[in-house]
Amino acid sequence: RSPLPSPYARTMDIFNGRSPPPQDHGGDLDLDEWIDRLQTKSEILPERLLKVACQRLKDILIEENNVQPVQLPVVICGDIHGQFYDMLELFNIGGHIPEKNYIFMGDFVDRGYNSVETFELLILLKVRYPACITLIRGNHESRQITQVYGFYDECLRKYGNANPWKYCTEIFDYLTLSALVENSIFCVHGGLSPDVKLLDQIRVINRVQEIPHEGAFGDLVWSDPEDIETWAVSPRGAGWLFGERPAQHFNRLNGLELIARAHQLVQEGYKYMFTDSKQGKDDGLLVTVWSAPNYCYRCGNVASILDIDESGRREFRIFKEVPASASAVPPRQLVPYFL
Repeated sequence: RSPLPSPYARTMDIFNGRSPPPQDHGGDLDLDEWIDRLQTKSEILPERLLKVACQRLKDILIEENNVQPVQLPVVICGDIHGQFYDMLELFNIGGHIPEKNYIFMGDFVDRGYNSVETFELLILLKVRYPACITLIRGNHESRQITQVYGFYDECLRKYGNANPWKYCTEIFDYLTLSALVENSIFCVHGGLSPDVKLLDQIRVINRVQEIPHEGAFGDLVWSDPEDIETWAVSPRGAGWLFGERPAQHFNRLNGLELIARAHQLVQEGYKYMFTDSKQGKDDGLLVTVWSAPNYCYRCGNVASILDIDESGRREFRIFKEVPASASAVPPRQLVPYFL
């Protein structure tokens, strides 16, 4: 016998530590009922209904633009990373759909312990209220990344097979790349690309694919702003670091007031960059919004959402992790890290 676990053995270990899969009592997908069951009882969809929901969502997403237009008022949210109970608190603070419009800027899954509940609730809300919620793809909405950082294993543990992960990762391929609020605020997961000067160049990208390692698509989900003048190689191994000049250039060419993005932990919940010294630190060409409080259940950060009213007035709403999140227990470690 080999001393190292095979992929099959790893899968069997995950199965041995799993909870029983959700029961399917038949019937059609009742969106309102399942939204309520997820929000109040954390009940996940049976596999058959998840497949139905994903098919209906695919039909909606295929009609969306790579730069999806959104109207005010809107609440803009950053990374969630499977922190389901904190996302419920986010809705309590920002207001509930359909009374409020929402943009989620990607990284719904991985790292947190409830990626299945998190993404299923977002799926159901999008199918139920397609005009009220925009879901942007993050770098974690990828087959490769989710097999390393938790979502794949969580699907196996909660369903007993990989089909739900396959349904969800097919949806990832259809998620839009960015949103444009009233032609003035550009929302994207990561940042800019040296290959993209105009929004029209994003509009023609073929997005229905796994995230490429290089090129404009990959840059949009991987890049980060940095206190440099132009461009630099990213330590992430994908995307770029971009400075104030590319941000100024991009905003001017596209008539934008602001780039809103996520992708980086911010201890204070949000952070403006490339600020005009006259305007002070609470304004700038770009803002990072982070919506996972006490990230990974240990970082101690607060989270924020950016609430913009009908007149365009911005207000950051700050929130901390909820008790259910603070007391989260990791799933049993099934394979030692050194293997």
